[in-house]
Amino acid sequence: MTIAVDLAKTVFEIAVADSEWRIVERHRLSRSQFQAFFFNREPATVVMEACGTAHFWGRWLTGLGFSVRLIPAQAARPYRRRNKNDAADAAALIEAARNTEIIDVPVKSSEQQAIQGLHRIRSQWMATRTARINNLRGLLREQGINIPVGGVAP
Repeated sequence: MTIAVDLAKTVFEIAVADSEWRIVERHRLSRSQFQAFFFNREPATVVMEACGTAHFWGRWLTGLGFSVRLIPAQAARPYRRRNKNDAADAAALIEAARNTEIIDVPVKSSEQQAIQGLHRIRSQWMATRTARINNLRGLLREQGINIPVGGVAP
């Protein structure tokens, strides 16, 4: 049994496939229904598209005894057969799970995600700092004041 989950902010689309990869169940669940769905199921393989929240749900499902596979988004995209919607994405994940050549993304620990978040925040701060310095440099040049390129060392 393979369960494909298309993650969203409030509504989760689920497709359940049998051992022959045929979809036998489809569900559209809220967050609380999603959790209850997995509490009441036998452990199986869960396939999700790798994204920020997939790592959280991957850790949670692993704690319940499920086997979790995170598939890169670009690897699942070619398997979508029709228009992009949550149900089509879940079905595409089932198809992508069949391909043994797709390399899964490992589920990140909470600490790994925290460090990645800090790096992302620092990168954003540096980008806004550079933009402000460049803006100030441009305004001062309009007044005839030339400041060399580069930020001031702290």
